[in-house]
Amino acid sequence: MGRRLLRWGLIMLAVVALVVGLRVYVEQARKPDYANLAYGRASPWQRLDIYLPQGAGPFPALIFAHGGAFAFGDKRLSGRGFRDDVNALNAAGIALVSIDYRMSGEAHFPAAVRDMKSAVRFVRANAPRYRIDPARIALWGQSAGANIALDAGMSHGVGLFDDPAARAPGADDRVSAVVSMYGPTDFLAMDPQLRAAGCKASAQTHSAADSPESRYLGGRITAVALLVAQANPLTYANRATPPLLLQHGSADCVVPPLQSRILADRVNAVAGPGRAILQLRTGAVHADSAFDTPANMAVVIDFLRRAFAAQPVD
Repeated sequence: MGRRLLRWGLIMLAVVALVVGLRVYVEQARKPDYANLAYGRASPWQRLDIYLPQGAGPFPALIFAHGGAFAFGDKRLSGRGFRDDVNALNAAGIALVSIDYRMSGEAHFPAAVRDMKSAVRFVRANAPRYRIDPARIALWGQSAGANIALDAGMSHGVGLFDDPAARAPGADDRVSAVVSMYGPTDFLAMDPQLRAAGCKASAQTHSAADSPESRYLGGRITAVALLVAQANPLTYANRATPPLLLQHGSADCVVPPLQSRILADRVNAVAGPGRAILQLRTGAVHADSAFDTPANMAVVIDFLRRAFAAQPVD
């Protein structure tokens, strides 16, 4: 009897997994206009997809890095929210470039940031081929991807992030803006901030030796101070920081909302008031569906339009 119940239990789990898998597949974005383009030579993960609006272009472009604790994820398998976001951006005349990048199981920091920089350079160097405006390129990331996007977007000219295996190493890495959704900005401050916010002790593990951040850096964050500083977007705040849109859930007990606030405060103090816009979504948790609603994407699109309008068009 026990074995029969176990067998039926395993069958039901398999069915549930199949249904969930089919749902994710169905809710993927449409087929990219250009798929699996190689922007680097060091890894098969250095690939990107391009989703273009209808028309001749050239279009401004938003380059996206998925989340996944620096350890997992895929440029296409982001569920319904990603599909709707692609459609909204394309309807607004903005191309979406979604990238895969090297994750912590393959290569430690700064590999992922180098990958996003290489993607920027590839898109800019090949802009005419893909109907993209090279003067209007912005970055977007969620969670771990937001940390990567912020590092890449705020560190123009920083040699640490130059990848000799890039396919367009000579192209400019400058971007017009960065959109960060619930991204970490100061690894060592995360656990104290979670504690102060009243989050459970089980959430206060970012300083552990096996935390996503420690695996990403290749060493426990409390023991690799230089790497932590190099990986923290706070380090790269300067007068030339591009416009930032920082969105966070007020009830986030994975990456505390103070992570976005301290970056906004630092950037606005250094680059001038309003350079970083902080928006807290009341009651939203980490990776909340509130960030993928049409209303929120309208906010993101408005921010991008204003940032792109400030750029000279070649």
